[in-house]
Order: sequence, then C-alpha cells, then structure tokens
Amino acid sequence: MEYGLQLSNLDFSELRDRAQAAESQGYSVITVPDHIVAEGIEKSFDPRHLSYDPMIMVAVLAEATKKAQVGHLVLCNLFRHPVITAQSLASLDRLSGGRLVAGLGSGWTEREFRMTGLPYPDIATRLRMLDEALTCIRSLWTQEETTFTGEFYRFEGCILWPKPVQQPAPPILLGGSGKGLLRVAAKHADVVNIIADTGKPGYIKLENVARFTDDAFRSKVRFLRDEAARLGRDGGKIRISNVVFSTVLTDSPAATRATAEGMAPMFNTTPEGALRSPMALIGTPEECAGELRRRARDWGVTQVLFGGGIDARTQQRLAEEVFAHV
Repeated sequence: MEYGLQLSNLDFSELRDRAQAAESQGYSVITVPDHIVAEGIEKSFDPRHLSYDPMIMVAVLAEATKKAQVGHLVLCNLFRHPVITAQSLASLDRLSGGRLVAGLGSGWTEREFRMTGLPYPDIATRLRMLDEALTCIRSLWTQEETTFTGEFYRFEGCILWPKPVQQPAPPILLGGSGKGLLRVAAKHADVVNIIADTGKPGYIKLENVARFTDDAFRSKVRFLRDEAARLGRDGGKIRISNVVFSTVLTDSPAATRATAEGMAPMFNTTPEGALRSPMALIGTPEECAGELRRRARDWGVTQVLFGGGIDARTQQRLAEEVFAHV
C-alpha cells in the first residue's frame, strides 16, 4: 500500500515543512488541490481559505522533497488550455527530477465558474473536453509535433520542448466517480482516485456522500476495469486510489463507536456505514490498520491519500502507529 497526502490551506513555509516531514515519515505521494474556492458539503465554504497557484505549490513540494511523488489532486481541465497544462506539468516533472504525478479532472465546483464568468458546460461536455485534453497532453509529451482537430481543441504542428523526464510520460491520475469519468479513466489513466459524485450536480451533495458506500466503491472499480477491458487495456493494471477526507484516530473501541455515532449523520448513514465509508477512516490504530487491509483486499486499493485539512499530529500518528501494521 502506498500512502500520501493532499495538503491545502497552508502558507508556503508550512507547506514546505509538512512535505519534508511527510517524506521522512514514509509518505510517498504529496499533492495539492486546484481550486479558487474550496467548498465542503452542501456548498459550505470559508472565503478566507488559502488558494495559492497550484503549479507554484507543486514547485514548492518538488524543492522541499527528494523522493516523494508530487502533483495535483486534481487540476481542473477547464482552468487551462491543454498546451499550458502540458507545459506546466512537463516543467514540474523536470524540476522534480521525474517525480510528477499528473492529476487531472473535469472540474466540478460550479461556484468557481459562476463567480468568475468562466464557461461551465454540462458534465457530458466537460468529459469530452477532458478526453480530448488528455489525448493532446500525452501527444505533446511524447511526439515531436502534435496535430489534432477535435471538437474543442485544435493543434497544427504544435511543439513542446523539453519533454518530461518520465518516459513515455508521467503517470496520469484522474479523479472522479461517475460512469462518464470512469470511461475516460479506462482510456487514459494510470491511477484513478474514486470519490463521491460531484461532477453532475456541481457541488458536494449530502445524498451523494451517503450513496458513496463500501458497495458503491467496489461497483465503480468493477465498472472501470470492465471498461478498460472493452478498450483493450488490462484494467487490473490501473491503480485504485482512495482519498480520505475525515481521519479520526481514537484511543479505544468504545471511543471509535462513539465517534462513528457522532459522524454518521454527517454522512447520512449508520455508525457501521460511517466506519466503512470511503470518505472516512475512524478507529484505534489497530482498527484503522485492519480497515486499510480490508480496502486493499476488497476494493483493490493500492493508494490511500489523506486530505480534508489533515493536521500535522494526525499525519505523524498515521505514519508511526498505523501504516507499519497494514
């Protein structure tokens, strides 16, 4: 199992310190989000949440670390033209010495588009745009010239130099949940980070969080791998990533139960459902290690990323008390 972080709402000095600590603690992937506004469930948000340029943030991660993969969870395709995304990510791959993981998604937070006036097409259109963008980005990384005529993007003898260090290309991580995104991932992705559905509604709906259960996660993995096989890819080689937004380490099974009972309404589920929710990890270190083993066995998860504003103490405790026992 590979462990990583999604770090957010941090100033650059703290981002650097947390990344260096994470690498020394054994985390092998460190990512940042790509948002103008960071929304929570049912459109809740903090207008003073720190939202620095995500390319600069990954540059800070690259300079602060020596071995860990660095990247985004995930870039919003609609914020940048594919040639700019390809150029920025190739630059980061070279800056990091070949440690970039290229995380992309279709974009989902409707508020960001409404407040900026950026076009916000329906989810089907956004997914077709993502599909084309990924085709173009990979070509720009691997071909001397790229010529492409699609529904959304046009290239005529386009060049990009230098190429990324990682050949033929940095690993592509796609984030999302709906069948449309999973079809795109089956075609393009090396890693898929499966989350609750946000693409179609444009925000995190509580009812979609409640539907994102143990069974739903497994169903999405099966769908992804079946789609990959239909396209002639080995679906078993696509790595499955799980991002945990709520991490609570308890001191006893009784405290675990009480925490699950308290958090269950937030996920609109039962305490048992909260304990098995893909969005949470709740329990004593021993219980958490057991749950991570179960996710690896039952879901095929090979990567777990901890986000949701995880604090430095929990980051350290996970590394010292949980990971070694999985």
